Amino acid sequence: MRGSVRDAEFSEYVAGRRAQLRRTAYLLCGDAHRAEDLVQTTLMKVYVAWPRISRDGNVDAYTRRVMVNAHIDETRRAWRREWPGVEEHDVPAAVEGSPEDRDLVLAALAGLPPRQRAAVVLRHYWGLSVQETADDLGCSTGTVKSQTSHALRRLGSALSPHYEERSGR
Repeated sequence: MRGSVRDAEFSEYVAGRRAQLRRTAYLLCGDAHRAEDLVQTTLMKVYVAWPRISRDGNVDAYTRRVMVNAHIDETRRAWRREWPGVEEHDVPAAVEGSPEDRDLVLAALAGLPPRQRAAVVLRHYWGLSVQETADDLGCSTGTVKSQTSHALRRLGSALSPHYEERSGR
């Protein structure tokens, strides 16, 4: 594949997917700056593999898997567990719904372990099947089911007091 054709195809893919990739990255890591870094890391790896993955035809699946793996790799690094910086300088990605609901859901997602968070984002944000999610995460369908089940139970426990309070229960 010639360089200019490759660059044009890749640029077109990025232009069409960048916003969705940013939202996915933000849901995975819960921080706008880290999400942008995650998107950049993902796109660098996708660009290197572009001739092969564009020929195979499943670019989105490859990109999601790269993003999830890169995120999990980053969470394993000791320096990522530190939270230096200035409070309230992260600007959240635009998400529909009330700000209160968005904050509650993002806080609940942030409380999940990385693999559970990835399973929930892939299944319920991307709308992937169990098999597609398993392929993206590199695990069995049973693992996806159990990770998603545990994550949804934890999310329900974290969110139910707020919604019960709102509905007057």
